[in-house]
Amino acid sequence: MIELDHVCKTFTGSDGQVDALKDVCLSVDDGDIYGIIGMSGAGKSTLVRTINLLEKPTSGTVRVDGVDMLSLSPAQLREKRREITMIFQSFNLLMQRTCLKNVCFPLELAGMKPSQAKKKALELLDTVGLKDKAGAYPAQLSGGQQQRVAIARALATDPKVLLCDEATSALDPGTTHSILELIREINAKLGITVIVITHQMSVVESICRHVAILDQGSVAEAGEVSEVFSNPKSHAARSLVFPEGDVDDLFRDGGPNEHLIRVVFDGSQATSEPLIAHMAVEKGIEASIAYASMREISGKTYGSVLLGIAGTEETVTEAISYLTQKENVTAREVKPYVQ
Repeated sequence: MIELDHVCKTFTGSDGQVDALKDVCLSVDDGDIYGIIGMSGAGKSTLVRTINLLEKPTSGTVRVDGVDMLSLSPAQLREKRREITMIFQSFNLLMQRTCLKNVCFPLELAGMKPSQAKKKALELLDTVGLKDKAGAYPAQLSGGQQQRVAIARALATDPKVLLCDEATSALDPGTTHSILELIREINAKLGITVIVITHQMSVVESICRHVAILDQGSVAEAGEVSEVFSNPKSHAARSLVFPEGDVDDLFRDGGPNEHLIRVVFDGSQATSEPLIAHMAVEKGIEASIAYASMREISGKTYGSVLLGIAGTEETVTEAISYLTQKENVTAREVKPYVQ
């Protein structure tokens, strides 16, 4: 388990002090895929770097598997960091080394024999689907392939935790999806705890089980992704979930019996027959689309739709039941925000 208790981080510069993290408390269970999301400047990268003490907190406690990271000696910290590896937006590969040599690098630092390091590196490249690129240099690879090599290198020391700092921000949507699927597979196969730092809602929706919303260095809201995204309570969460504007305005604009349902498509099989239109025909439940952000990748649908439905609570329940019959579709009523 990863535990951050009352973590604060203050930077001092020529313009004075900047509080990058303010009293952050988080717990991440072993084997979880945990998202940390927020706007630019919210403190996400600083937060993830406190976990392996690349950034030392000004105050607070960081524990990994019960070990107080701040109590470790430099040698003990170096050893512990082998269990906590990172991948970045910029890949950070050694451009003068082949893919194989990049993956071998942390193994060489750990003192592994060259023959053993090569064998393990080839196995890891096979895991990420790039064994045939072992002799290629990073400049000869696409962005997605470079990130796969970076993932293989991160796995070289058999880590317990993988930190992903905006790891897909530089990639196109299709490549992003394939990298996220790879991370999901690694998590399932190896049981590695994954922490995903991102500003993209779609990344959290497609891979994370739990999420924390970071706002100006503080945790505004945290919990299961389905709960936080379907019924956000903080202003910061609502701004991310409903980028079209304040959802309460949609309630005010609707009739007295207007209900809002947020429908999330997490890899649902795309069809030429619209689900919402079918609901109107088969169930007699008409819905207006208040907001939609959808995309199709490899024949599957990802994104979310905010529907306005007039009627009783029974109508809403029936609509949710109909919509969620389809695989990888979730739906939940969104309630007005009460301060």
